[in-house]
Amino acid sequence: QVRLVESGGGLVQAGGSLRLSCAASGMTFSINAMDWYRQAPGKQRELVAGITSGGRTNYADSVKGRFTISRDNAKNTVYLQMDSLKPEDTAIYYCKAATYVIVYWGQGTQVTVSS
Repeated sequence: QVRLVESGGGLVQAGGSLRLSCAASGMTFSINAMDWYRQAPGKQRELVAGITSGGRTNYADSVKGRFTISRDNAKNTVYLQMDSLKPEDTAIYYCKAATYVIVYWGQGTQVTVSS
């Protein structure tokens, strides 16, 4: 079992920054990739950014150049630095941890960007 706890969401003005954290506990040695997803009201959940255990990253086109994903393996934590935020970034952000056999999701953290 892996438990994920997100933090760092909140309300910010357009152009501002937020840093999300996702702390993993439990069988963290089994985790391969960790990803951030988001879901806006009335929309499907979408991949925002991902990072493998080896440090390879990928980003949605909509956030490239503005968001940065990183992970601290010693702390079993993955981060999402979000800069130049836009109102369309408003969503609930979820952390996902993938093993070879199962994926785990956090409870989500709300990010609201005001114009």
